[in-house]
Amino acid sequence: MTVQCLQVLLAMAVAPLFAAWLQMLRALLQNRRPAGLSQAYRDLARLFRKESLVPEDSSWLFRFTPYVLFGTKIMATALVPILALDLPLAHAADVIALVGLLAVARIFQVLAALDSGTAFAYMGARREMMVSALAEPALLTTFFIASLLAGSTSLSEIARHAQYGALSLHPSMVFGATAFFLVLLIENARIPVDNPATHLELTMIHEAMLLEYSGRHLALLEWGAQLKLVLYISVGIAVFFPWGMADRPSPLALVLAVGIFAAKLLLAAPILALVETLLAKKRLFRVPEFAASAFLFGVIGLLTHFILGA
Repeated sequence: MTVQCLQVLLAMAVAPLFAAWLQMLRALLQNRRPAGLSQAYRDLARLFRKESLVPEDSSWLFRFTPYVLFGTKIMATALVPILALDLPLAHAADVIALVGLLAVARIFQVLAALDSGTAFAYMGARREMMVSALAEPALLTTFFIASLLAGSTSLSEIARHAQYGALSLHPSMVFGATAFFLVLLIENARIPVDNPATHLELTMIHEAMLLEYSGRHLALLEWGAQLKLVLYISVGIAVFFPWGMADRPSPLALVLAVGIFAAKLLLAAPILALVETLLAKKRLFRVPEFAASAFLFGVIGLLTHFILGA
C-alpha cells in the first residue's frame, strides 16, 4: 500500500511539472519565450488562494463536480501500474472498469456544464459527448487487443506480459498503439482536436465547460486535467512500453523505476509538442472524423489479431 500511495503522490506532483515542460517545448518549437517550469505550480497556488464564485442558478452539482473529477483521477492513478506491477489495488479493477471510471468523471463534468446555465458551457458539453461517443470505443478496442495477447483484462497482467514475455512485434499492437495515441489527443483536448491554450468560444470543447469555474474549483479542474494527461501516458507506458517497472517493490527497484518513468515522460513531451506544433487545429465538424479514425485503427487491430492469430 505504501508503493501505491507513493505512485499517486508522484503523479500528483509530476503532473503540473509535465504540463509546464510540455508548454515550454511548444514555446521553443514555435519561437516563443517559455514561461518556465514553475509556472504551472504558481498558477495552481494563485487559483487556490482566490475566492470560488458559482453561477446564481447552479445547484450543488456544480460545486461538487470539481471534487468528483479530481477524486476519480486520483482513483484511476492508483489502479494503473506506474512504478511496480505487484500493487495491492492492481486486481481491484481491470481496463474496462478504468474506462468506466473515466466515463463517470466525464458525465459529472458534462452535467455540471449544463447546470451552469450558460450557452458556451452547453455547447462545450454537447461537443464533449459527441467526441467521446467515438473516443471511448476506440480506447476499449485498444485495451481488447492487449487483453487478448496477455490473456487478461488486468492492466498489471498486461504490463507483466509485455515486460516479461517474448520480445516480438505484433501488427495488431501497432494499430492499437496508433489508436491509443489518437485517443490520448482526443481525451486530453490536445491539438488537432482542441487547443487548451485558447479561449475562443466558437472552437472550445474542454475549456468551454470550465468558463464558469474560479478559485479552488478551477484549480482542482486544471490539476485534474494535468493529472489526466500523465495518467493516459502512464497507461500507454504500461500497455506498450512497460520495461523498467519493479516486479517486487524494493527501495533500489523503486528508485530505478522512478528514474525510468521520469525518462519516459521526458521523451513523451517532445513527441506531443512536435505533433501539436506541426498539426493545425481541425475544424469542429472534422473532429468526429478524427475520432472515427481512432476507432477504425482499433477495429483493424482486432481484425488483424484474429486473422493472424497473434
